[in-house]
Amino acid sequence: MPTLPFQQVDVFSAVPFKGNPLAVIAEADGLDEAAMQAIANWTNLSETTFLSRAQDPGADYRVRIFTPQRELPFAGHPTLGSAHVWLALGGRPKGEHVVQECGAGLVRIKRDGDRLAFAAPPLRRSGPVDAELTAKIAAALGIKPEAMRAVQWADNGPGWIGVLMESRQDLLNIRFNMSALSQQPIGVVAPWDAARDGHDAQFEVRAFTWSGVEDPVTGSLNASLAQWLIGAGIAPEQYVAAQGTVLGRAGRVHVAQDGDSIWIGGDVAPVVKGAIGL
Repeated sequence: MPTLPFQQVDVFSAVPFKGNPLAVIAEADGLDEAAMQAIANWTNLSETTFLSRAQDPGADYRVRIFTPQRELPFAGHPTLGSAHVWLALGGRPKGEHVVQECGAGLVRIKRDGDRLAFAAPPLRRSGPVDAELTAKIAAALGIKPEAMRAVQWADNGPGWIGVLMESRQDLLNIRFNMSALSQQPIGVVAPWDAARDGHDAQFEVRAFTWSGVEDPVTGSLNASLAQWLIGAGIAPEQYVAAQGTVLGRAGRVHVAQDGDSIWIGGDVAPVVKGAIGL
């Protein structure tokens, strides 16, 4: 039986089992799309990635990102986790940054101390959300429309709409009704109150994916939220976002603006190393 290198890592946490798991299959040049989708369906994680040789001369490697149901052009925790595995397997970048090739184009990744950070890709869609869809979002979140300070398109590939709430506790109390709004990814963010919540983070985030399932920690959403919130002066140029609290996780996303780039950083903890039989 042929085998390929396989790793499972926990992203946006230095402690295993507190972040967002990712399966990574390396040396995947010989796998076709059907095989990749079948493997991703079998691992049944939010994403499984496949590393292969770059096709773009400006990239260090190529990654394809699959959920159990479909391929994504870009996703954040798969970007950091894939880069971590590529480096751990001996990958060496051509230049200052690791350059990942994916469906959304080329993504820069840098070492940030013990962490990795990716440069947020440009938004594909921004701006206000129409009143009818805003009402549907409020109904799906089980909140009153006035509980939302702002609702904004923040789409960098997966199709995110961002919702800003006033209260972290109200955000944590959300019980998402997936039957009220399907096929529309929604990210919700609210500020921490330092006196009540502490100083470990400045914002809390929750992510409801296109299938209605809540994602533990979401790099793509945090990237698009950062572009919105920093650009609008709602968030400082550097902050930490907590995510996964209601799922028993303790994800931490480190956001920093440097010139025109916003970097989304996080720890990666190795959990499983071995080979996958095909």
